[in-house]
Amino acid sequence: MLAFRLAIELSAQYDQDVNVIFSPKVPGRVPKVPPSSRVRVLEATALNEEVLQVARAGSARAVAFVGADENDNIDAALRVQELNPGARLVIRMSDMTLGPWIVSLFDNCAALSDAAMAAPFLVAAALGHEQPRRIVVAGRALHVVERKDRPEQVLCGLADTSDPDGGPRLLPADQERADLLLATAPAIAGRTFRHRLHRLWNRTVTHRDALALVFRGPLPKVLSVLMVAVAVGSIALGVAAGYRFPQAVYLVLLDIAGAATPDLTLNSAAKVAQTAVTLASLGLVPAVTAAFVDARFRARVDPVRRLTYPISGHVVVVGLGELGLRVASQLADLGVLVVGVDTGEGAASRDLARRARIPIVFGDGTRRETLKDAWVQTSRAVIAATGHDISNVKVGVQARAIRADVRVVLRLTDDDFASRVYRRLDADRVVGTMSSITVSAFARAMLDRQVLATIPVGRKVMLIADVPIEPGSALDGRPVSEAGEPERYRVLAVRPRGRMDHEWNPEDGYVLTPGDSLVVVATRDGLRRLLARSGAPTSPDGRDRAVSSGKPGRLGAILRRGLPRRRGR
Repeated sequence: MLAFRLAIELSAQYDQDVNVIFSPKVPGRVPKVPPSSRVRVLEATALNEEVLQVARAGSARAVAFVGADENDNIDAALRVQELNPGARLVIRMSDMTLGPWIVSLFDNCAALSDAAMAAPFLVAAALGHEQPRRIVVAGRALHVVERKDRPEQVLCGLADTSDPDGGPRLLPADQERADLLLATAPAIAGRTFRHRLHRLWNRTVTHRDALALVFRGPLPKVLSVLMVAVAVGSIALGVAAGYRFPQAVYLVLLDIAGAATPDLTLNSAAKVAQTAVTLASLGLVPAVTAAFVDARFRARVDPVRRLTYPISGHVVVVGLGELGLRVASQLADLGVLVVGVDTGEGAASRDLARRARIPIVFGDGTRRETLKDAWVQTSRAVIAATGHDISNVKVGVQARAIRADVRVVLRLTDDDFASRVYRRLDADRVVGTMSSITVSAFARAMLDRQVLATIPVGRKVMLIADVPIEPGSALDGRPVSEAGEPERYRVLAVRPRGRMDHEWNPEDGYVLTPGDSLVVVATRDGLRRLLARSGAPTSPDGRDRAVSSGKPGRLGAILRRGLPRRRGR
């Protein structure tokens, strides 16, 4: 359970008092917390002022809303902000396209998505990496790549790992010496001739399928009627007026196009034939136009690509829900061939097919026949990302039955169940998306941490952090070129005061002002030094000053699941 794991994390790791508001499915059945923890559980059936007062939400420093229903989370967050305008609010959301808008409704708020945090781990596991090599910072995907991979757009050099005995040298002053890079576009080394050939074939099949879609529906019938009208009109005009057949066809086509020229010298039979063709065109031309418009519309709204040819070296993603779509898109961005498996032709699947041109096999992913249709037997890995743990396990079992050595990655939500499955199924990786991966991120967000992501380099760790510029700090009024320090920290982007977007690779002459925010990649010591120069209130070790000085704060009102909304507000 995310709420209780988060509460225990805040209590044990950050020395905080935590109140949990919990609505159990069965009254009285509340999960137990360790007796030594500073967690208090409040059972409630509705979230109202009385419950919030008991939970001391009015004086809490931070409140997290981690219910499954994002609508209830937003409603509760608005209610708590009225009660405690200065509280830090953290909202769990599924649709992160609304994230910036939701954040703008509150004074001090963060919106987090389980799927957005878990997808990079699933991608990394499928590719055989220990840690994700793709991270999303400030709305932009960043990739950790090696120089030999020939990345397309490099932000900075992360480390020089050429000396195995001395360990990696982080953020070297001479950027040309760095062999581990941070780039905004994926490496292209994996895009071999075979991959390019497959992409060409993929486009060809896509156009073929689109053409077949165009000629479904009323268009073939309308075209058939048109051709019959042209043939009959040409024969009739040729017989009546004595024209040769090519000349008759030419005149009939002009008549249909509305360019008929009256000829009073024609005999009566020819005039009747010409008049009949012209009148018929009044209905045929609009019908043909409507059929083409209908075909074009069908091609745009139903561009689903089916896998109709053999494929190998790809990754099969079973379950194209919120998480599966993110995983498939990230794999496609990395140049990895992807095949999706979904139970129905939903809007999300069609949207994925339109944007990424990823072929999809429709069917039950727990069935061996469906997985064979996705060519699991020649795949690189199988990712089971449906919303049901048992279904994901079935996918893994069936995939291993088809091919014993295929890499299997499962998305499981129950940690105990995941550990047992990991041992029994011998899965290459089991990723829990609602507990271990997300707890630390929610905890950092509640305590207003600057760290956005971590990048392991050997036994060392680099941090990507968001650092605000405070009034009167050492960086106030200084150019951004003076904000970097070799081997300690480097500026990646600047978010000017009052703006939502970031300027990546800012010009050296940009002058920093209070309210600006820097996105930096730094060592732990480098972040400590930068925070001191920027005047940020958070201590360099990532713990707030109240905690560091032994003065615990209080965090309240963590929602386990959406509580019933109060009526008549």
